[in-house]
Amino acid sequence: MPKLLIVTDAWRPQINGVVRSIENLVRDLEQFDIEIDILSPAEFHTVPLPGYPEIRLALATPGRVARRIEAANPDFIQIATEGPLGLLGRRAALKRNGFTSSYHTRFPEYVSARYPIPESWLYRFMRWFHNAGRGCMVATESLRAELAAKGFTNLHIWSRGVDTELFHPGYPKPLDLPRPVFVHVGRMAVEKNVETFLAMDLPGSKLVVGDGPMLADFKARYPEVTFTGAKSGPELAALYAMGDVFVFPSLTDTFGLVVLEALASGVPVAAYPVTGPKDIIGQSGAGVVDTDLHKAAMACLDLSKDDARARALGFSWAACARQFLDATYESYGVKR
Repeated sequence: MPKLLIVTDAWRPQINGVVRSIENLVRDLEQFDIEIDILSPAEFHTVPLPGYPEIRLALATPGRVARRIEAANPDFIQIATEGPLGLLGRRAALKRNGFTSSYHTRFPEYVSARYPIPESWLYRFMRWFHNAGRGCMVATESLRAELAAKGFTNLHIWSRGVDTELFHPGYPKPLDLPRPVFVHVGRMAVEKNVETFLAMDLPGSKLVVGDGPMLADFKARYPEVTFTGAKSGPELAALYAMGDVFVFPSLTDTFGLVVLEALASGVPVAAYPVTGPKDIIGQSGAGVVDTDLHKAAMACLDLSKDDARARALGFSWAACARQFLDATYESYGVKR
């Protein structure tokens, strides 16, 4: 049975798109008789990321990571993140049979939003990191075109899915809020551009679900907004389902799993025309992408919840796992 080792700096108890993508990939790869091993910060002492204590960085050494990989003896190595473990895993993998990677996060934009470091320097690092591998997996065609224009090579599509049994429109409303309800789910952090949504003049109510370093500040400055903090499972799904419009203000996500979760909940999505939303929504009528986010949000009030749900039904995690496996075999030059 082939063995896949996934090296990731993002893992439980973190709640984000990278972790959820890997969790669903692992679950659905089981049907293909693939043995999965995860190398994560859970195996090491960790320290909090400065300014973002929810994220823990592994205190690993090159020797320890190399020995761990040798002991696992995988046929394939997938490096999911560009953090400490990703860097050490990359180094060890290059001495074996190489690796594939995935471009989950717009690292250059995220860092530049916090520190005065030019994006061009950071993209140079990202090319160095990913181009050394056998293949780099990206979530959408628009991201593949964008990265190819920036000099990234060997790009493969690995899309994302949604659990349409968990996320659906049929939940009882957990909160009594004036309608229409404009909802957002995500991390309360500067790179997510959440404040653009919070500051918008919209009728009805705003409901915001998620945690992060800016949550306390947002609560203090926007007392009229309902903030619930982080939620998961049916509790999260019920909050999605009570929305009339899902507003996605991010300009830096590579996909946006929350967009699919909102659509599965029967909630049309308003977003900017950027990578992720424009690929997911397209011409489906399930949402509106516009450079004027307020205009998009108001236009979504006239859209069909059934059309939103129908669009989400086209995205399955099982199909994503098959796509990932095909890209892995192709990158390694192995016939299935």
